[in-house]
Amino acid sequence: MEKVKCIIIGSGPAGYTAAIYTGRANLNPVLLEGLQPGGQLTTTSEVENFPGYPEGVNGQVMMDDLRAQAERFGVDIRPSVAEKVDFSTRPYKIWADDGTCIEAETVIISTGATARYLGLDDEKKYAGMGVSACATCDGFFYRKKVVAVVGGGDTACEEAIYLASLARQVYLLVRKPYLRASQIMQKRVLEHPKIKVLFEHNATGLFGENGVEGVHLVKRQGETNEQRYDLPIDGFFLAIGHKPNSDIFRPWLETDEMGYIKVIDGGPRTSLPGVYAAGDVADPRYRQAIVAAGSGCKAALEVEKFLNEQG
Repeated sequence: MEKVKCIIIGSGPAGYTAAIYTGRANLNPVLLEGLQPGGQLTTTSEVENFPGYPEGVNGQVMMDDLRAQAERFGVDIRPSVAEKVDFSTRPYKIWADDGTCIEAETVIISTGATARYLGLDDEKKYAGMGVSACATCDGFFYRKKVVAVVGGGDTACEEAIYLASLARQVYLLVRKPYLRASQIMQKRVLEHPKIKVLFEHNATGLFGENGVEGVHLVKRQGETNEQRYDLPIDGFFLAIGHKPNSDIFRPWLETDEMGYIKVIDGGPRTSLPGVYAAGDVADPRYRQAIVAAGSGCKAALEVEKFLNEQG
């Protein structure tokens, strides 16, 4: 059985940053990249809000840069997925999908969260070409344009209000005949001059030549007065939630009702000594690359401190 001082499960800004710091600390970490090496950012065509890239940077290029920086400090990066863990005693055991089992004195979990989609084929077809699950990431590209936001909860309302500060017109597509959001958020959306709420609407597809140019809608689907029509838009934003990739850890760690790993006092420490969580898997609120990178740094510093204290 392989034994290491630190294993990092998951890549992306949190995982790679944790790898850079633990690598520089001569901890010889192993990093399992997971199903999506580089994380969600690899599906983003242009990142303009990460410090250090004044002209913006392609998401895949940025992740490749972070990966190369981690490799520079001797990090053992493996194209593997963690399938099972045993956190009952230290050292902790992690089984990868290639059959190997690693014993680790410390663990940094940076498996991220996956945006929920409607399941339309067109969402994949237009990924990075008008379809987004992050208004604060991509809203800038839709200045003075027309966008649609899918969802009826607080997150959807927040995204709609944010986009209304940039776009010319925002349509909020709500499946129900009412909003699930808090009363104050409902009031803000319903009274906003640039937001139009389309109740009892479902998106059935998207269309466009070189990107999203419109959405196929059905109103009161299945009812006798069902209506189908096309709505011209430039951007299609999903705001129906995220699923943290925490399933294999939930038997061992405290999580909230959504599955986000609970951390102590806003830092990376979890309910188990020597186990830390960084990035979106422990962040239901911000979900930004720079925040994830910062939390990866914190996790790595905590690992170094923990190992020093353990002698």
